[in-house]
Amino acid sequence: MAESFSFDGKDLEVIRKILSRYPHKEAAILPVLWYAQDKFGHTSPDVQHLVARTLDVPEAHIHGVVSFYTQFYEKPMGRHVLDVCTCLSCQVCGGYDMLSYIEDKLGIRAGETTPDGQFSLQSVECLGACGYAPMLQVTNKQYVNHLTPEKIDRLIDDLKAGIEPSFESMPPKQHEKDNRLS
Repeated sequence: MAESFSFDGKDLEVIRKILSRYPHKEAAILPVLWYAQDKFGHTSPDVQHLVARTLDVPEAHIHGVVSFYTQFYEKPMGRHVLDVCTCLSCQVCGGYDMLSYIEDKLGIRAGETTPDGQFSLQSVECLGACGYAPMLQVTNKQYVNHLTPEKIDRLIDDLKAGIEPSFESMPPKQHEKDNRLS
């Protein structure tokens, strides 16, 4: 496998800090993968190989984690990733209709990226916000709830203009992101 990604000294220091917070290196896999994805923009097979080698864990284990969670991107993605929930609650409340609307608006299908590299669109399983259906998540950071075509239009226009979502949305998702680099 051709190694095209590497961690520098600063990265290794951050990873050492992450490892120090866990009793076993396997427990640090998620925050180290988040760090790698933030650095490289994805967790492609080459990035997975790097993480496995850095943590000295089997590459198959890293791949199992990456392939289980939809929030890890195994290929380069657009600047803004729109994860539209299509699980049961969102589905019943119009999740597939909202996904279709976004597909038509952006001219791409779920699993694709716009030619300008600004947006990637994904249909994902439960994001844990069933009471806010239909909903989507923007680049693993911000939930946008109770989707309507008008909200989607505003969201896409704002993101194109470099404006973060500011209308009715849940607070930023609190996975390991806030604590993983400290």
